[in-house]
Amino acid sequence: MTEYEKMCNNMPYDYTDPEIQARIRHTYEAMRALNQCGAWDMDECRRCTKALLPNAHPSALVIPPFHCDHGERITLGEGVVINFNGVFLDGGGITVGNHTLIGPNCQLLTPDHPHNYLERRKTIETGLPIHIGDDCWLGGGVTVCPGVTIGNRVIVGAGSVVTHDIPDDVVVAGNPAKVIKKNDRDAVLNDGKYRP
Repeated sequence: MTEYEKMCNNMPYDYTDPEIQARIRHTYEAMRALNQCGAWDMDECRRCTKALLPNAHPSALVIPPFHCDHGERITLGEGVVINFNGVFLDGGGITVGNHTLIGPNCQLLTPDHPHNYLERRKTIETGLPIHIGDDCWLGGGVTVCPGVTIGNRVIVGAGSVVTHDIPDDVVVAGNPAKVIKKNDRDAVLNDGKYRP
């Protein structure tokens, strides 16, 4: 099994492997093109997003600047919006569900380095996948740690650090993020406005 195949199977892999490094260099070229787009030029932004993130739904919007390692390890659903300065370290794979909004300066981080300091000196890491459900909203500056699953219709307060799985229909905040209330998912009235 190649190091890239190990990475894709969430096994420990050597991130200095030549195939992985060549893929990262290719990603950085596509990322540079996206980051040179003006956010007002939506057609160009979407074209560059497709080149960088081939598994993004055509309606997904990534507002530059945006940073990632691989690009093809990120799946964005319909109507996803990622605001300025997104950092998605995606070796472990990142999936964002439909109609989810990700605020500015959010970090989704899949790499997990060895916990033993001697092992950590080696060029080995494991990517643990991140899954975010449908209709979520991550406020500005949220960090999602490796291996975390966030359920559907979750609101994550600005500046929170999500270190563990989050169930559907809750509001979480803090470091580490904790449930602070349950969402009433049926609180949307006929006029389309939310009433908590």
